Amino acid sequence: MEIGNNLKLLRKRLKKSQEEVAQDLNLTRSTYSGYENGVAQPNLDSLIAFSDYFKVSIDDLVRKDFEAYSENEWERLDKGLFTDLKGQKLRVLTAMVDQNEEELIEMIPLKASAGYTAGYADPDYLKVLPTFHLPFLSKSKKYRSFPIQGDSMPPVVEGSYVVAEYVQNWMSIRSGTPCIVVTQDDGIVFKVVHNLLESSQSFQLCSTNTFYEPYLVHANSILEMWRFVNYISPELPDVKLDENELSRSIQQLQQEIHSLKMVIEKN
Repeated sequence: MEIGNNLKLLRKRLKKSQEEVAQDLNLTRSTYSGYENGVAQPNLDSLIAFSDYFKVSIDDLVRKDFEAYSENEWERLDKGLFTDLKGQKLRVLTAMVDQNEEELIEMIPLKASAGYTAGYADPDYLKVLPTFHLPFLSKSKKYRSFPIQGDSMPPVVEGSYVVAEYVQNWMSIRSGTPCIVVTQDDGIVFKVVHNLLESSQSFQLCSTNTFYEPYLVHANSILEMWRFVNYISPELPDVKLDENELSRSIQQLQQEIHSLKMVIEKN
């Protein structure tokens, strides 16, 4: 493992001494020095503390050799970005299939949605969920159906289900795209997202209901992204005519009444 040398490089990148880092992490200097010099191996609690402190993933900290990093890779680390934004590494995604080995669309019931962040990659969680097919969807893409709560995304009302397409490459998401965003803290949310990965390694999440303020979610906090495809609703959305449409409708109605009068008079 490269962890000792990686810790040393990360510390120097922050321009801090061993004493300063040890104090920040509530360790003795000798204990921290032992980790850097390879005399001792940190336990899981220490690895989590190092990951949070230096803003790197535990996997990178243990497996990667930071000495071989390019300046671009260091820049990403400096920005606290360790998520694989382009999906170049396979993201864990468990899927259910039917007897013909065709992928099914799993429906996450409202009661099961609270446990989704823990069970989204667990076959035991997914295999008890309702599943269905939509034959008009592409067989080359993965879809899942999510419950909608609240009134933040009209015309999609509470009680609806959004069918969404799994997104492997988050960089491909265009600003203004409605998406299901799954985070550890907030669970399943349906929002219009604006891609700010290049500037702030984040997505801005906006509601179509202007009562709700937009907010930022850092890429490191996101577990999954699903692009909106369609939705199943228990309610028919209200149809509102603008002034021109209303005027045309009234004129058409008047013409029809006039025609009826002419017919009646002839008879």
